[in-house]
Amino acid sequence: MTHHTTDHPTGHTVEGNPEADPEENRRQVLYWRLLARLFDPEEQATLESAGLAVVEDIGLPPALLDPGTSIDSLVQRHPELAAEFDGLMVPGAEPGTGADEDGARDRAAEVRRAALVSKVLLNVFASGSGTVTAGQLARWQSDAGWLERALGCAPGELRGGRPGARAGGVSPTGPGGRGPTPDLSRLVPAIGPELGAIEADLVRRMRLREVLADPGLAARLTPSMSLIEQLLRDKNNLSGVALANAKALIRRFVDEVADVLRTQVEKASMGAIDRSVPPKRVFRNLDLDRTIWKNLTNWSPEEERLYVDRLYYRHTARRTTPQRLIVVVDQSGSMVDSMVNCTILASIFAGLPKVDVHLVAYDTQALDLTPWVHDPFETLLRTNLGGGTDGTVAMALAQPKIAEPRNTVVVWISDFYEWRAEPLFESMAAVHRSGARFIPVGSVTSSGRGSVNPWFRERFKDLGTPVISGHIRKLVHELKTFLT
Repeated sequence: MTHHTTDHPTGHTVEGNPEADPEENRRQVLYWRLLARLFDPEEQATLESAGLAVVEDIGLPPALLDPGTSIDSLVQRHPELAAEFDGLMVPGAEPGTGADEDGARDRAAEVRRAALVSKVLLNVFASGSGTVTAGQLARWQSDAGWLERALGCAPGELRGGRPGARAGGVSPTGPGGRGPTPDLSRLVPAIGPELGAIEADLVRRMRLREVLADPGLAARLTPSMSLIEQLLRDKNNLSGVALANAKALIRRFVDEVADVLRTQVEKASMGAIDRSVPPKRVFRNLDLDRTIWKNLTNWSPEEERLYVDRLYYRHTARRTTPQRLIVVVDQSGSMVDSMVNCTILASIFAGLPKVDVHLVAYDTQALDLTPWVHDPFETLLRTNLGGGTDGTVAMALAQPKIAEPRNTVVVWISDFYEWRAEPLFESMAAVHRSGARFIPVGSVTSSGRGSVNPWFRERFKDLGTPVISGHIRKLVHELKTFLT
């Protein structure tokens, strides 16, 4: 087989198609260098020198290739680049691909765009390893903000889980084929969580207390489950400004999650209409169709007018009975996600009429959090994450609360890896036999991930109370069906 070679515009020889476009070769050099640096922090001398030659040849500063130079610093030295970074990866931002002289200029512009895209991606996704300083975290957050701007979003928007960039665009062909610079906008839903995960990892690798003591740095932290877990674990070691900033972050996260869960509760099925309760005679309850139908005999053809003798209103009252909801949640380290979600969910149901909510958290000891159930923020501040699990101590608190079994639902959230498994299961079976609704839950997370002790899973199935293990919407539906 004969191999062809093409002189690369940087002076290097590229193996492949003898008719390869020189601008395409330059673009490939930049992207192969990007991939090499993302997967291996060690420099590849050939790719580095080729990349430097390309960047200098197209009139961009060499600092563009230095991962240690933040985009803020680059823009401060070269202000004209700021406009090029904005919307860099939004569909339609890439140049055309004509074959004439204008097309050649467009392909040269693609090389310039590839260099800028490489800079943003390398600074954000090559986050390194080892200890992180507060300054490094701040720099990464700034660079992540530039990536969000490049995708057409406001800084912080993707990390906050509210993607605003437009989807669609041209599919990337990658460094091995022809085509425009990759458009990442269609990946926005996946990029947001990934940025959050990188930021959470950086926070884990740094001295969090140092960040919390600085109001400026603390304000730039994006609340996430991993960050909240760290704050809850370390809250007893914080004081002054650091404690105040930690509480502000926890409250911000709680409020954001509560807004989402409250919407899910409102959308879930409600109780049956209670027609024994007269409808309220207000305009929003007016049944216009029925009113017209019932008064059709009063239609005057001569006047072309309908005379209304009686107005009809819709029944809106729901048939409800007083119900008691007892939530028991494992607060060991493996269940922190469920602890946060269930604490917030309990507070939402506590706000429903005729629902009496009790909340018990446990590890090797049990804590009755019912006095604070209406305020998930205060509830979480009283939790102590970590430790082993002994559900029998939680059952000792929960069982006396079952006054009227037929009107009681007990939700038990745990992975059910218990120290005293058989006594705990027997007491759970006794609750079920008493007439109370017993709902074992293996996970209450947004993703639905979570493992459950197979021993408990099989016995719950035999008992007729299979474990709910999935998205939090499943639990919301189960509770709303029972309680309303």
